[in-house]
Amino acid sequence: MNAIILSEPGKLAPHDAPEPATPGVGEALIRVHRIGFCGTDYHAFHGRQPFFDYPRILGHELGVEVLAVGEGVSNIAVGDKCSIEPYLNCGSCHACRKGRANCCSNMKVLGVHVDGGMRERLVVPAAKLHVSKTLSYDALALVETLAIGAHAIDRAAVEKDETVVVIGAGPIGLAAVQFALLRGARVMVIDRAAPRLEACSRLYPAVITLDPEKSFIEQLTSITCGDLADTVIDATGNLASMGGSLEYVGHTGRLVYVGLAQGEVTFNDPLFHRREITLLASRNALSKDFPEIISAMEQGKIDPLAWITHRCTLAEIPEKLPLWSEPKAGVIKAVASLS
Repeated sequence: MNAIILSEPGKLAPHDAPEPATPGVGEALIRVHRIGFCGTDYHAFHGRQPFFDYPRILGHELGVEVLAVGEGVSNIAVGDKCSIEPYLNCGSCHACRKGRANCCSNMKVLGVHVDGGMRERLVVPAAKLHVSKTLSYDALALVETLAIGAHAIDRAAVEKDETVVVIGAGPIGLAAVQFALLRGARVMVIDRAAPRLEACSRLYPAVITLDPEKSFIEQLTSITCGDLADTVIDATGNLASMGGSLEYVGHTGRLVYVGLAQGEVTFNDPLFHRREITLLASRNALSKDFPEIISAMEQGKIDPLAWITHRCTLAEIPEKLPLWSEPKAGVIKAVASLS
């Protein structure tokens, strides 16, 4: 079976993967039609992804078709088009018992801790498949990215008319922008890359993008009359940005780290205490986010298809992914098609 494997940092290659087994109890055999490229994939390629082992078949943003189901499966049927919730939690640890399966202490994420979807077929727990009767495979491959942003906004408990600053205008940042806007927040975006800011403005005209050639804090102070942000979402995965993002948070505000980086984040403790800032991490997403997002997309409330700027086939991934991981490539979202 055709697949792509990352054998070590910098080495992506075609791979003859074994055919998956017949689905067992509670499982489903799926055919992969679309694979979204994620920052996780790029970081893994460059050897910068935490919690990662090599060799690995990447791919966790997937639009798939159900080919067969095992005993006891009732939520899906053969032929269904689905998005995958790629977080394989244990169901019994402290976090899972509290309903927080997104940060299961025994978490196995497809394409990160176990082999993912850069292959033609695989078997997954049927409960992790979320059906749509109307969405395209392209749209279904974008649901997981949207879920990451939705969960970050939930973590911050963003309310109507609050000021939200999103740092990083990549797909995760754009997803956070999308859900902050849906809550009626005033949204501003910080990024050093002019093309990303231009894309953000085109996709979301209501957003205020700050000029990367000027002081971000001075612009934010001016716009908010000194109040700064109620919530800051740092979606960069950059240690320097994460440490500096505290200065944009106003008194009693919240800072959410949704980007992930190797190493230690440091910030000014007196500033943290003086403003009584709430610091939050946002990991993965919750199962409930997937059907909610699919429903919103089906109703036309969310349409992220314009995010897709680059496409390739499965066989082209070893050539294209390294090129598209570079900022100069201008990628917002890249998608590989298997059909």
